[in-house]
Amino acid sequence: MIANLAQGVQAFTSNVFLVAGDRTVLVDTGSNFDVVDAIDERVDDLDAVVLTHTHPDHVGNLETVTDAFDVDAWGYDPSIDGVDHAIEDEERVQLGDHEYVALHTPGHKNDHLCFYADDAGVLFAGDLIFQNGSFGRTDLEEGNREQLIESIDRVLEWIDEDLAEMHTGHGPSVTTDPYGHVELSARMARQA
Repeated sequence: MIANLAQGVQAFTSNVFLVAGDRTVLVDTGSNFDVVDAIDERVDDLDAVVLTHTHPDHVGNLETVTDAFDVDAWGYDPSIDGVDHAIEDEERVQLGDHEYVALHTPGHKNDHLCFYADDAGVLFAGDLIFQNGSFGRTDLEEGNREQLIESIDRVLEWIDEDLAEMHTGHGPSVTTDPYGHVELSARMARQA
């Protein structure tokens, strides 16, 4: 089960995905809303927090969540406050009932990761790719358009047309032809 706990929240936040199963994990914590209650309403316990990247809208609730559930946070760069453990590029990570490969995908932020499960056909794209050809901002610190394009191309090398779901850092998840949305993002990033 994958649920976006930030759905309907009016505050400035990222999406927050609760991935329940053998290893119940929160993908990003969001900010500016009570995510602990939202977790408590759906599951009894949390095993870990996994971060796509550490922009404030994605980690504003991090300390609250790690304190409330006594869990550690995993991300690409453990030198950043709040990131307890490193996830290496191409490391396998258990989210819910499936194994995902972590892909280091800088361009929006240096520590950005995407997570892809081939058997489940699921991609957590963070702020790299959004629906309808949108892509992550590169005008913020650590943003780099060429890196972003390389990262989108790298995701395209891993996924295929059987991709069933793409869960993004903002906006709705994509369940109709998500592969096509990623291809469109690669084209649009080159034109912008």
